Amino acid sequence: MVVGAVLSSLGEWFALKLPTLRWGFDVSRELQWLNWGSGDEPFLWFGWLAVLVSLACGVMLLLKFPRGSQFTPITQRRIDRFCSITRGHRSFLIIGFLGLLAALDHVLVGNEALLVRYEGKMYSPALERFYETGENGGVMFKGKHFGLSGDAAEAKPNYRRLKQKFKDENPSNWVLMPVVPYAPTQDTVTVPTQELVVRDDQLLCYPGSERPYSGLAAKIYDLNDPGRMHLRYRYRDGLKDGAADGWDRENNQVYGAQYRRGALVSESWNGEGEKDSFLSQGSSELSVVYYAPAPPSFNMGHLLGTTPQGYDVLAYLYGGLQVNFKAALFYIPAIYLIGISIGLLMGFFGGFFDLFVQRLIEVFSNIPFLFVIIIVSASVPVQVKEKSGLGVILLILVLFSWMGMTYLMRTAALKEKARDYVAASRIIGCSTPRIIFKHILPNAVAILVTLVPFSVSGLVMGLTSLDYLGFGLPPKYATWGTLLKDGLGNLSAPWLVSASFLCLVSLLILVTFIGEAVREAFDPKKFTYYK
Repeated sequence: MVVGAVLSSLGEWFALKLPTLRWGFDVSRELQWLNWGSGDEPFLWFGWLAVLVSLACGVMLLLKFPRGSQFTPITQRRIDRFCSITRGHRSFLIIGFLGLLAALDHVLVGNEALLVRYEGKMYSPALERFYETGENGGVMFKGKHFGLSGDAAEAKPNYRRLKQKFKDENPSNWVLMPVVPYAPTQDTVTVPTQELVVRDDQLLCYPGSERPYSGLAAKIYDLNDPGRMHLRYRYRDGLKDGAADGWDRENNQVYGAQYRRGALVSESWNGEGEKDSFLSQGSSELSVVYYAPAPPSFNMGHLLGTTPQGYDVLAYLYGGLQVNFKAALFYIPAIYLIGISIGLLMGFFGGFFDLFVQRLIEVFSNIPFLFVIIIVSASVPVQVKEKSGLGVILLILVLFSWMGMTYLMRTAALKEKARDYVAASRIIGCSTPRIIFKHILPNAVAILVTLVPFSVSGLVMGLTSLDYLGFGLPPKYATWGTLLKDGLGNLSAPWLVSASFLCLVSLLILVTFIGEAVREAFDPKKFTYYK
């Protein structure tokens, strides 16, 4: 945590976009109420506060657990017991590996180039926030910095096209993209195409196939812009059958024809010049154009296909994984801080406070959890959701999720406060907060640890359910619930449902295995301070 805080502050100071560590400052830039001042560079107090909190927590842990410190024998036996449960231990390692992948952020999955070599100079758009700085802030990377002209000169460059442009024009210039060169959202990919093969006057599905092609096939002026077609034919069993259309380079329809079983029946022409020169002008070979959602294809660069919005499914799944991890990192501490504190106070003090909180919890517990979340989420203005995004949904979930553990902590406090060590603490003059949080709480840690994995499962299911029903995160976030909804709305694209379902179920199974192993390892009937 100390190293992360230092790197985050250095990254902000030197205008670097470090993966994951930039999160606090990015949120502070996006939300006006999380920064002070105006202009290009306001004071990002929330980002610096996150750095200070991380630094303070790290220093506190270093002081509490100095180098060479060891776990208590009971804790060490619990850890050894957990490691001996193979299924839970391996699931924990897999979750840790997934967390590491999620932390790599735009270095692993993104549409900004990691490195660009142009005219002998090196640039890193994915890791540098500004191209050049001056008195009035900075100028972001634009197309003109890499030799683009026209409208593209003042816009953010499309690095995938820039990579192809450098490869075709000047191999000494090159672009290094992330492993998955697509952003999870807000990055509509180029419509994928696949070239077809003509053999013995018959159109086949793909190279090496013997199956005749049936469907639409087109010749395209520019494969980087498949929407600008030259000619489009309808095929049945490998032969032209039905209407054919043709467009000039200005996208005006100038040609029409009718075919039947491969034979030309009629045709029309209303363009400039000769029809034969139009039909023979340069364009691609016959190809099939896969409009979104496109199926998985290694040749097209989309291993899991594309979504109905035109996003790459693999990048979208990665974005959903990041959302789940980010949500868990803030949701779990929040609900445990509230639930533990209130539960301990209920059990320790009892009386009117205990009765009042119990009745309050009973009222909310009798209302279906998901319905309450949907009602509250629907009442939040769309503008607030668009700006605050994940924060609003997490706040709603936290407000109604802390009650589950209060009864467990209340029971633990009632049991522990009757023990002799609590009476001894009172006699020597320990304060009430010290007795509650220094003595009683550590003896209830087994309950807390065993609940964490199942709380994570509940969070993932809650987020997925809200997104599936349309009451969750705004479209700028990639979520598995939204992908599942899109898949069920497009049953002709089974890769959408299968990808989201497998990811969701796999994550829940891993978390459940960890929870079972933790519960068995921390079972107080096996290991206890009062054995």
